Amino acid sequence: MNTSLNAARRSRELAELRGPDVGPVDVLVIGGGVTGAGVALDAASRGLSVVLAEKHDLAFGTSRWSSKLVHGGLRYLASGAVGIARESAVERDILLRRTAPHLVHALPQIVPLLPGTGFGGAALVRAGFLAGDALRLSAGTPSAVLPRSRRLAPAEVLRYAPTVAAAGLRGGLVFWDGQLVDDARLVVALARTAAGYGARVLTRCAASGASGSGALLRDELTGDSFRLRARTVINATGVWAGGLAPGITLRPSRGTHLVFPQSAFAGLNAGLTVPVPGETNRFVFALPAPDGRVYVGLTDEDAPGPIPDEPQASETEIDFLLRTINSALRTPLTRADLLGTFAGLRPLLDDGTGRTADVSRKHAVLTAPDGLVTVVGGKLTTYRRMAEDALDAALARTRLPAGPCRTRTLPLVGAAPRAALAEVPGPLRLVRRYGTEAPAVLAAGESTPVAPGVATTMAELRFAVAHEGALDVADLLDRRTRLGLSPSDRASAQDAAAAALRQ
Repeated sequence: MNTSLNAARRSRELAELRGPDVGPVDVLVIGGGVTGAGVALDAASRGLSVVLAEKHDLAFGTSRWSSKLVHGGLRYLASGAVGIARESAVERDILLRRTAPHLVHALPQIVPLLPGTGFGGAALVRAGFLAGDALRLSAGTPSAVLPRSRRLAPAEVLRYAPTVAAAGLRGGLVFWDGQLVDDARLVVALARTAAGYGARVLTRCAASGASGSGALLRDELTGDSFRLRARTVINATGVWAGGLAPGITLRPSRGTHLVFPQSAFAGLNAGLTVPVPGETNRFVFALPAPDGRVYVGLTDEDAPGPIPDEPQASETEIDFLLRTINSALRTPLTRADLLGTFAGLRPLLDDGTGRTADVSRKHAVLTAPDGLVTVVGGKLTTYRRMAEDALDAALARTRLPAGPCRTRTLPLVGAAPRAALAEVPGPLRLVRRYGTEAPAVLAAGESTPVAPGVATTMAELRFAVAHEGALDVADLLDRRTRLGLSPSDRASAQDAAAAALRQ
């Protein structure tokens, strides 16, 4: 089972597809984000021939700009969306316990009870957390994996979040959820696992003129184009879906995060949850992240107009996030504390609702008259269900012979039960990123950091080139590692990334 993605494999598979005697593939997936990679894995593991075409790189779009949470849908209960909430809890359980326990771990999230949080507001939060416990139980997740919610004493709050304002602190509430070590790494693991089942994963390969029977593919590295025939085509391009399926109207919503060093939070080891003043179901989070970072987010802003390749945080959003998180801190953070920012666009279907924050997060699968299947909406946590629904819709139309969906129990590359992961030799940091492949990463090259003050090693860069499909410096620094979230770290690692590509 060859799960390695690299330049040589890409070139070979492109040449095979351009051959004179090549017939139609069973499934062409357009888009290499979490949903597209999920569709490719689902289809390949059912025994179908699959091509995944991505114009840029794996996780180039929205999939790498999330909060890195695998959450159980708690916020959707408040709006009565019980079905979406339970679906999220079920998918969280699948990731935590079956398919990606190396990439997903339990994260405590705390709400400090400060003077600005009245007893009525605290009661509402507590009721919501209890409902979240019920969701966890309904999904079958044991408390040994995700502990039940509870009340915290003031001292416990400060152990979790040392920089919370202590004056008037009445304690706090804690709820446990899932957190990804990194969203882009999940996408890479999905794509590599799909490749292990025979899927051709082609990055830098743009698709145009798509229909239910194929598309024109263009190798962005050489400029060569060819028509690929397919028995079914699935459009998983997210916020760009309307470009391939013009009848679909999306309402992109921008979600922005700030990136801080852990030193600004004095060792935050839980998600700090701060209510947005004047809102009943909106919060700003400070989330501890790997390699000494903290992410603060999230906004929900209309983003009309042309879709940029890399959305940018607005000044207003930065001010809003700073103001909200500072309402819970002893010493306010400033822009001088920032390492960087990042923003992504949610591919929401336009339902005419007044605010994007109120638009449903439920995914939709739409089939055009020519058979092109498009999947939009949804959330990172529910990518697997979205992929299954999209493929089922395509199979219902084409009646391709295929086995049943296997992705509920199919471990991604590097996955193993938690007890087995605890025995994998190597630093915990690498085991959390690569699982059972951590020893192979160590064997790939030097274990010294690629630049002063960063944890990423040359071995990780070399492994990404040889096995994870990294083709250029941006692939290495912005997606296989996340050094690019700090512009200064990115600049200091440029030479190392260039050297890794010359191996």
